[in-house]
Amino acid sequence: MCLTEPQAGSDLAQVRSTATPDGDAYRIKGQKIFITFGEHDMAPNIIHLVLARLPGAPEGTKGISMFIVPKVLLNADGSLGARNDVVCAGIEHKARHQREPDLHARLRRRRSGRARLPRCEANRGLEYMFVMMNAARFSVGVQGLAIADRAYQHAVEYAKERIQFRDVSSRDPKPVAIIKHPDVRRMLLWCKANIEAMRALAYVTAASLDYAHKAEDEAVRKEHQAFVELMIPVVKGWLTERAIDLCSTALQVFGGMGYVEETGIAQQYRDVRITAIYEGTTGIQALDLVGRKLIRDMGASATKVFKQIGKFAKELEASENAEVKALAQPLADATKALGETAQFIGMSAMATCTKPSRTRCRS
Repeated sequence: MCLTEPQAGSDLAQVRSTATPDGDAYRIKGQKIFITFGEHDMAPNIIHLVLARLPGAPEGTKGISMFIVPKVLLNADGSLGARNDVVCAGIEHKARHQREPDLHARLRRRRSGRARLPRCEANRGLEYMFVMMNAARFSVGVQGLAIADRAYQHAVEYAKERIQFRDVSSRDPKPVAIIKHPDVRRMLLWCKANIEAMRALAYVTAASLDYAHKAEDEAVRKEHQAFVELMIPVVKGWLTERAIDLCSTALQVFGGMGYVEETGIAQQYRDVRITAIYEGTTGIQALDLVGRKLIRDMGASATKVFKQIGKFAKELEASENAEVKALAQPLADATKALGETAQFIGMSAMATCTKPSRTRCRS
């Protein structure tokens, strides 16, 4: 049995799928594009989690409920019965990831698909969906890191093997591996430095995820959960955007051979592009960070993070290693600038919410 992610319209505030009570179940009408593996023969049944509106539901995102829509209906004894009225309306032809079919599904309007409301409250579908969504966004950020790291390793191996031009620091006329050339080394070192930063951010957030679920002290769990919620849009947004730049730079190391399919780097360049799109585009991550995470607790979680970074900057300043010590002031300056920026964004958003307007502000 296969489970697909909650499906909704492109604008969650305007979900067009509607649910009508039908005995102990519901009839859902609507359609959804981009359902990964939403139709296949690898499992006897596929269970779709669908977002739809009940009659009389509140406006906006607060009126969205979550429903279970099976591809094949179940009999009273749990065995597979008749095919539900949910059909594949088409397969999308994508720029990449052709091995993962994305389909356009339709719950037909003539005979709407049968669904059930799972053991959760009506009109809280979006809230439930974000339990999955936050985990998925973190995973996609790590996916971007993984593809970027693979592209970097690929570029390093190629740079060690590709012989071209003599060493500029030597009078030896013999050509050398391009990894000895300053510009190639610059690109590879830039990739390596960014991958280390990306991995560190992912590790710190993953550790807090563990603490948020497993710590014995409830206060500790809440503290780490607040940190995780603050960092999820950063992990998703920054890691994927930086991964795109990194794969582009890795391809640059190959030169013209980067555009030759046999080298494989072109595939990594194409594969990484989707990571900044699905499970919420980079712009959506920015809205989540500013509109929800910074304002929700009046910036308390962000302020705590800034203080921790500032404390670490002081530890660097106290180091006896001159190279380590040199990192302290730039980090302190960057942290101060980040704090001031976050404060400006928060104050501006709060001022907007307090102005008389027909548009409601959502935290």
